[in-house]
Amino acid sequence: MKAVILISGNGSNLQSIMDHADGIDLQISAVISNNMNAYGLKRAEIGNIKTHFLDPKKFNTRDDFDQEMIKIIDSFSIEVIILAGYMRILSPLFIHHFSGKILNIHPSLLPKYPGLDTHQRAINASDTHHGATVHFVTEKLDGGPIISQEVVTIENNDTASSLAKKVLEKEHSLYPKVIHWYTQSRLKLINNTATFDGKIL
Repeated sequence: MKAVILISGNGSNLQSIMDHADGIDLQISAVISNNMNAYGLKRAEIGNIKTHFLDPKKFNTRDDFDQEMIKIIDSFSIEVIILAGYMRILSPLFIHHFSGKILNIHPSLLPKYPGLDTHQRAINASDTHHGATVHFVTEKLDGGPIISQEVVTIENNDTASSLAKKVLEKEHSLYPKVIHWYTQSRLKLINNTATFDGKIL
């Protein structure tokens, strides 16, 4: 199944997906970033994957930016869009255009801690557990239907940095697994609900 991956930074989840691509029936058609210096673009180039940098400063509105991104993505005739550390909020225009085809991974046990600084927020709340969530993307920020989660234990000596490392390790196995469900057509968004083999998750 053909995919475009959107990134903004280091691209470690991108690398994990690239490493697993053959085994999860995924063809990465392109990697797009809103950050010219994103190391993930280099990872894609090393993997002989087409890359695109879209400069947000050249667009007056988010819709204008996303309209250009839609044009680029539509040129590849993709079947799934994978957000891997993409730090821009997608417009309703974009989300509706690719409804049911956008996956995201978030570093918390949603619905807890949408947005940023999730690891420190979990520590500050004295949580005993934390983790990562893969979900379908809808207009509500980090609020789309949850597909699957991985849990880590928060130890007394954990810092935001150490917790981030533990969560990222889980992300690298969780995301390819969920993407494979999608490429096998087992995972679908139906009536704004995540389903697996026809059953509500």
